[in-house]
Amino acid sequence: MPERHATPEEVTATPPAPERPTTSARPRRGRIRMTSEERREQLIGVARTLFAQRGFEGTSVEEIAATAQVSKPVVYEHFGGKEGLYAVVVDREVRRLHDMIRTALTTPGASSRELIEYGALALMDYLDEHPDGFLILARDSSVVATQGSFASILSDIVGRVTDLLEAPLKRHGFEATHSDLYAQALVGLVALAGQSWLDTREPPKEVVAAHLVNLAWNGMANLVPNPGLTVREMPEDAPRHRPNRRV
Repeated sequence: MPERHATPEEVTATPPAPERPTTSARPRRGRIRMTSEERREQLIGVARTLFAQRGFEGTSVEEIAATAQVSKPVVYEHFGGKEGLYAVVVDREVRRLHDMIRTALTTPGASSRELIEYGALALMDYLDEHPDGFLILARDSSVVATQGSFASILSDIVGRVTDLLEAPLKRHGFEATHSDLYAQALVGLVALAGQSWLDTREPPKEVVAAHLVNLAWNGMANLVPNPGLTVREMPEDAPRHRPNRRV
Protein backbone atom coordinates (compact mmCIF):
# COMPACT_ATOMS: atom_id res chain seq x y z
CA MET A 1 0.00 0.00 0.00
CA PRO A 2 1.57 3.38 -1.01
CA GLU A 3 2.73 5.66 1.84
CA ARG A 4 0.45 8.66 2.40
CA HIS A 5 2.00 12.15 2.60
CA ALA A 6 0.41 15.19 4.28
CA THR A 7 -1.19 17.66 1.95
CA PRO A 8 -0.01 21.34 1.92
CA GLU A 9 -3.24 22.35 3.61
CA GLU A 10 -2.61 19.93 6.49
CA VAL A 11 0.97 21.15 6.95
CA THR A 12 0.08 24.84 7.18
CA ALA A 13 -3.07 24.43 9.31
CA THR A 14 -2.92 25.94 12.81
CA PRO A 15 -3.01 23.21 15.44
CA PRO A 16 -5.97 23.39 17.85
CA ALA A 17 -5.28 25.10 21.16
CA PRO A 18 -4.97 22.73 24.10
CA GLU A 19 -8.11 22.49 26.16
CA ARG A 20 -8.00 24.13 29.61
CA PRO A 21 -9.15 21.99 32.48
CA THR A 22 -12.56 23.08 33.73
CA THR A 23 -13.53 23.09 37.37
CA SER A 24 -16.59 24.23 39.24
CA ALA A 25 -14.62 25.18 42.37
CA ARG A 26 -13.97 28.87 42.98
CA PRO A 27 -10.34 29.93 43.47
CA ARG A 28 -9.33 30.01 47.13
CA ARG A 29 -9.07 33.49 48.53
CA GLY A 30 -5.97 34.24 50.51
CA ARG A 31 -5.61 36.55 53.47
CA ILE A 32 -6.06 40.17 52.52
CA ARG A 33 -2.78 42.00 52.66
CA MET A 34 -2.83 45.16 54.77
CA THR A 35 -0.35 47.75 55.88
CA SER A 36 0.78 47.60 59.48
CA GLU A 37 -1.53 50.48 60.42
CA GLU A 38 -4.50 48.92 58.62
CA ARG A 39 -3.93 45.60 60.37
CA ARG A 40 -3.68 47.37 63.72
CA GLU A 41 -6.99 49.17 63.15
CA GLN A 42 -8.62 45.91 62.04
CA LEU A 43 -7.52 44.14 65.21
CA ILE A 44 -8.79 47.00 67.38
CA GLY A 45 -12.20 46.86 65.68
CA VAL A 46 -12.46 43.10 66.00
CA ALA A 47 -11.38 43.13 69.63
CA ARG A 48 -13.77 45.97 70.49
CA THR A 49 -16.73 43.90 69.30
CA LEU A 50 -15.60 40.75 71.12
CA PHE A 51 -14.82 42.58 74.37
CA ALA A 52 -18.26 44.21 74.30
CA GLN A 53 -19.96 40.85 73.77
CA ARG A 54 -17.95 38.67 76.13
CA GLY A 55 -15.93 40.90 78.42
CA PHE A 56 -12.21 40.91 79.02
CA GLU A 57 -11.99 37.50 80.70
CA GLY A 58 -14.35 35.87 78.21
CA THR A 59 -12.29 36.88 75.17
CA SER A 60 -9.09 35.10 74.14
CA VAL A 61 -6.25 36.01 71.83
CA GLU A 62 -7.14 32.91 69.80
CA GLU A 63 -10.66 34.27 69.18
CA ILE A 64 -9.37 37.69 68.21
CA ALA A 65 -6.84 36.22 65.79
CA ALA A 66 -9.35 33.79 64.27
CA THR A 67 -11.99 36.49 63.75
CA ALA A 68 -9.41 38.76 62.11
CA GLN A 69 -8.09 35.81 60.05
CA VAL A 70 -4.53 36.24 61.27
CA SER A 71 -2.20 34.17 63.39
CA LYS A 72 -1.78 34.76 67.14
CA PRO A 73 1.76 36.16 66.72
CA VAL A 74 0.31 39.04 64.68
CA VAL A 75 -1.76 40.13 67.70
CA TYR A 76 1.28 39.90 69.98
CA GLU A 77 3.40 41.78 67.46
CA HIS A 78 1.05 44.79 67.45
CA PHE A 79 -0.08 44.91 71.10
CA GLY A 80 2.08 42.58 73.17
CA GLY A 81 -0.96 40.55 74.24
CA LYS A 82 -4.62 40.75 75.17
CA GLU A 83 -4.04 43.30 77.96
CA GLY A 84 -2.27 45.70 75.63
CA LEU A 85 -5.01 45.45 73.02
CA TYR A 86 -7.71 45.91 75.65
CA ALA A 87 -5.98 48.99 77.04
CA VAL A 88 -5.98 50.59 73.57
CA VAL A 89 -9.70 49.86 73.11
CA VAL A 90 -10.57 51.31 76.53
CA ASP A 91 -8.40 54.38 76.01
CA ARG A 92 -10.17 55.18 72.74
CA GLU A 93 -13.61 54.91 74.34
CA VAL A 94 -12.56 57.06 77.29
CA ARG A 95 -11.31 59.76 74.95
CA ARG A 96 -14.43 59.58 72.79
CA LEU A 97 -16.90 59.92 75.66
CA HIS A 98 -14.79 62.48 77.50
CA ASP A 99 -14.48 64.67 74.41
CA MET A 100 -18.22 64.53 73.74
CA ILE A 101 -19.12 65.53 77.30
CA ARG A 102 -16.42 68.20 77.54
CA THR A 103 -17.53 69.77 74.27
CA ALA A 104 -21.14 69.82 75.50
CA LEU A 105 -20.34 71.38 78.87
CA THR A 106 -18.09 74.08 77.41
CA THR A 107 -20.42 75.32 74.67
CA PRO A 108 -19.70 79.06 74.26
CA GLY A 109 -22.53 81.41 75.19
CA ALA A 110 -24.82 78.68 76.54
CA SER A 111 -26.95 79.30 79.64
CA SER A 112 -26.80 76.99 82.66
CA ARG A 113 -29.94 75.16 81.55
CA GLU A 114 -28.63 74.81 78.01
CA LEU A 115 -25.37 73.34 79.30
CA ILE A 116 -27.33 70.74 81.28
CA GLU A 117 -29.33 69.94 78.14
CA TYR A 118 -26.19 69.65 76.03
CA GLY A 119 -24.59 67.39 78.63
CA ALA A 120 -27.62 65.08 78.84
CA LEU A 121 -27.86 64.89 75.04
CA ALA A 122 -24.13 64.19 74.71
CA LEU A 123 -24.34 61.19 77.04
CA MET A 124 -27.47 59.90 75.31
CA ASP A 125 -25.77 60.33 71.92
CA TYR A 126 -22.78 58.31 73.09
CA LEU A 127 -25.01 55.50 74.36
CA ASP A 128 -26.97 55.50 71.10
CA GLU A 129 -24.03 55.69 68.70
CA HIS A 130 -21.43 53.63 70.60
CA PRO A 131 -23.23 50.95 72.65
CA ASP A 132 -20.28 48.55 72.36
CA GLY A 133 -17.98 51.18 73.80
CA PHE A 134 -20.32 51.85 76.69
CA LEU A 135 -20.58 48.13 77.52
CA ILE A 136 -16.79 47.95 77.69
CA LEU A 137 -16.49 51.03 79.92
CA ALA A 138 -19.37 50.12 82.21
CA ARG A 139 -18.41 46.49 82.71
CA ASP A 140 -14.74 45.89 83.42
CA SER A 141 -12.64 48.60 81.80
CA SER A 142 -10.69 49.14 85.03
CA VAL A 143 -9.10 45.69 84.62
CA VAL A 144 -6.14 47.21 82.80
CA ALA A 145 -6.69 50.97 83.14
CA THR A 146 -7.26 52.63 86.51
CA GLN A 147 -8.37 55.85 84.82
CA GLY A 148 -10.51 54.14 82.20
CA SER A 149 -13.62 53.05 84.07
CA PHE A 150 -17.06 54.51 83.50
CA ALA A 151 -17.05 55.59 87.16
CA SER A 152 -13.84 57.57 86.66
CA ILE A 153 -15.34 59.36 83.66
CA LEU A 154 -18.47 60.21 85.63
CA SER A 155 -16.26 61.51 88.42
CA ASP A 156 -14.61 63.88 85.98
CA ILE A 157 -18.02 65.03 84.72
CA VAL A 158 -19.09 65.62 88.33
CA GLY A 159 -16.12 67.94 88.73
CA ARG A 160 -17.19 70.01 85.74
CA VAL A 161 -20.82 70.15 86.87
CA THR A 162 -19.65 71.14 90.37
CA ASP A 163 -17.88 74.17 88.90
CA LEU A 164 -21.03 74.95 86.93
CA LEU A 165 -23.27 74.87 90.02
CA GLU A 166 -20.98 76.51 92.55
CA ALA A 167 -21.70 80.16 91.71
CA PRO A 168 -25.52 79.96 91.41
CA LEU A 169 -25.82 77.87 94.57
CA LYS A 170 -23.63 80.27 96.49
CA ARG A 171 -25.85 83.17 95.41
CA HIS A 172 -28.81 81.36 96.96
CA GLY A 173 -27.10 80.80 100.28
CA PHE A 174 -25.74 77.29 99.86
CA GLU A 175 -22.40 76.21 101.31
CA ALA A 176 -19.65 75.63 98.78
CA THR A 177 -19.39 71.93 99.69
CA HIS A 178 -23.01 71.34 98.65
CA SER A 179 -22.30 71.97 94.97
CA ASP A 180 -20.40 68.67 94.72
CA LEU A 181 -23.28 66.80 96.35
CA TYR A 182 -25.83 68.18 93.90
CA ALA A 183 -23.48 67.61 90.96
CA GLN A 184 -23.15 63.93 91.86
CA ALA A 185 -26.93 63.64 92.10
CA LEU A 186 -27.46 65.25 88.68
CA VAL A 187 -24.80 63.21 86.91
CA GLY A 188 -25.98 59.98 88.53
CA LEU A 189 -29.55 60.75 87.51
CA VAL A 190 -28.64 61.12 83.85
CA ALA A 191 -26.14 58.23 83.76
CA LEU A 192 -28.40 55.62 85.36
CA ALA A 193 -31.46 56.63 83.33
CA GLY A 194 -29.41 56.55 80.13
CA GLN A 195 -27.97 53.17 81.03
CA SER A 196 -31.48 51.79 81.52
CA TRP A 197 -32.68 53.36 78.25
CA LEU A 198 -30.05 51.42 76.32
CA ASP A 199 -31.95 48.16 76.96
CA THR A 200 -35.05 49.25 75.01
CA ARG A 201 -34.14 52.57 73.30
CA GLU A 202 -37.65 53.80 74.07
CA PRO A 203 -38.82 56.53 74.19
CA PRO A 204 -36.55 58.47 71.78
CA LYS A 205 -33.34 59.72 73.36
CA GLU A 206 -34.37 63.37 72.92
CA VAL A 207 -37.52 62.71 74.95
CA VAL A 208 -35.50 61.01 77.69
CA ALA A 209 -33.04 63.91 77.82
CA ALA A 210 -35.91 66.43 78.00
CA HIS A 211 -37.49 64.65 80.98
CA LEU A 212 -34.16 64.33 82.77
CA VAL A 213 -33.49 68.03 82.33
CA ASN A 214 -37.05 68.79 83.42
CA LEU A 215 -36.54 66.89 86.68
CA ALA A 216 -33.08 68.29 87.28
CA TRP A 217 -33.77 71.91 86.36
CA ASN A 218 -37.14 72.31 88.07
CA GLY A 219 -35.90 70.39 91.07
CA MET A 220 -32.92 72.73 91.36
CA ALA A 221 -35.23 75.74 91.02
CA ASN A 222 -37.02 74.78 94.24
CA LEU A 223 -33.99 74.03 96.37
CA VAL A 224 -33.74 75.54 99.85
CA PRO A 225 -30.36 76.20 101.49
CA ASN A 226 -31.15 74.39 104.75
CA PRO A 227 -33.39 71.40 104.00
CA GLY A 228 -34.69 69.20 106.77
CA LEU A 229 -36.41 65.84 107.01
CA THR A 230 -40.07 65.59 108.01
CA VAL A 231 -39.41 62.27 109.75
CA ARG A 232 -36.76 61.56 112.36
CA GLU A 233 -36.68 57.79 112.37
CA MET A 234 -38.42 54.75 110.98
CA PRO A 235 -41.75 53.76 112.62
CA GLU A 236 -41.51 50.94 115.15
CA ASP A 237 -43.68 48.62 113.03
CA ALA A 238 -41.72 49.24 109.81
CA PRO A 239 -39.81 46.20 108.47
CA ARG A 240 -36.12 46.47 109.17
CA HIS A 241 -33.18 44.77 107.59
CA ARG A 242 -31.47 42.40 109.98
CA PRO A 243 -28.01 41.24 108.92
CA ASN A 244 -27.37 37.52 109.10
CA ARG A 245 -25.26 36.54 112.06
CA ARG A 246 -22.12 34.65 111.28
CA VAL A 247 -21.75 31.40 113.18
